[in-house]
Amino acid sequence: MRTAVVVDAVRSPMGKGKPGGALSELHAVELLAQVLAGLVNRTGIDPGTVEDVIVGCVSQAADQSVTPGRMAWLAAGFPEHVPATTIDRRCGSSQQALHFAAQGVLAGAYDVVVAGGVESMSRVPMGSARMGRDPYGPSVTERYAPGLVSQGVAAELVAAKWALERETLDAYSARSHHRAAAAADAGHFRDEIVPITVPGGTVVDRDETIRPGTTTERLAGLKPSFQDEEAARRFPEIGWRVTAGNSSQITDGASAVLVMSEERAERLGLTPLARFHAFSVCGDDPVTMLTAPIPATAMVLERAGLDLADIDHAEVNEAFAPVPLAWQAEYPVADEVLNPVGGAIALGHPLGASGSRLFTSMLWNLRRTGGRWGLQTMCEAGGMANATIVERL
Repeated sequence: MRTAVVVDAVRSPMGKGKPGGALSELHAVELLAQVLAGLVNRTGIDPGTVEDVIVGCVSQAADQSVTPGRMAWLAAGFPEHVPATTIDRRCGSSQQALHFAAQGVLAGAYDVVVAGGVESMSRVPMGSARMGRDPYGPSVTERYAPGLVSQGVAAELVAAKWALERETLDAYSARSHHRAAAAADAGHFRDEIVPITVPGGTVVDRDETIRPGTTTERLAGLKPSFQDEEAARRFPEIGWRVTAGNSSQITDGASAVLVMSEERAERLGLTPLARFHAFSVCGDDPVTMLTAPIPATAMVLERAGLDLADIDHAEVNEAFAPVPLAWQAEYPVADEVLNPVGGAIALGHPLGASGSRLFTSMLWNLRRTGGRWGLQTMCEAGGMANATIVERL
């Protein structure tokens, strides 16, 4: 039976996704190109042996409009015969890219493939591809009349359904920053970060998004970000608890993972970090939108033949604090198992790159701690989620 393994996983530092952010002067293609070059240089593989480059990207407009993985591969100076494609499963785009890469290896379609993602939210703002148009169409609007809601309102619905109070959300968010700061200070991110050179020659090698001084008390002073009179009439249970402080940060970033058949890795003398064990992807209510990680987790655990108690590291994307907290209410893992090095509230959420960024951080933390099983899941717009289980080797 063929097996798919991870040989290496890297990411860029996370930059604030706004003008003046650490990576904001760097074209998205150049950002991903440097990450791809870092991956190839670290592993020493012949880039000409890569059979495909599968890249997640959500806002496929402007700087990110022409198959950014293909352009980044060429920008890195790598062989022209290597193709690339772009995946959009919203926030889970690069996690889906990882699934496709590993599944291609398992099916015998590939032996060597790169999967990853990129998003420059400072240069290509979220929603850029819509151009002021309705992305849903009349039939979906009619089916879910009076219509779907924003992700911020969906986060409020999740907080209300699981009775998550504002103080709980803020305390969780402060913890995300503290964990990420502790990991950074201990040098834990050095294994996964590829330093990025920006125009002017400055080298960025640390995440810009972490705020070590964050406290629950400071977060309590922030106003709710998504208050809406129409939503309040439609959903009177909403308590307006979600703020910029307990939501993920708008961010620039890229990540890349080298996936191989285990046989090819052995032949090349490469020592894999992990083996892919199980995958799932599913849909859930598109109005609450952010709850699909819960059924996706049940599916992937069943397919893996594992129990929740087997999981050493659970990575649940912190799109909003209610998402991992609702997941934990359904899957009561110990606090130290859930997002142990911080999540998107502290490290940011560069949409198309987040799936492979979470995956990278999870793998390197499993390696540091000696944990065996890692589970990753993330909510995606439209009420979807991917889930992945890997085994550290």
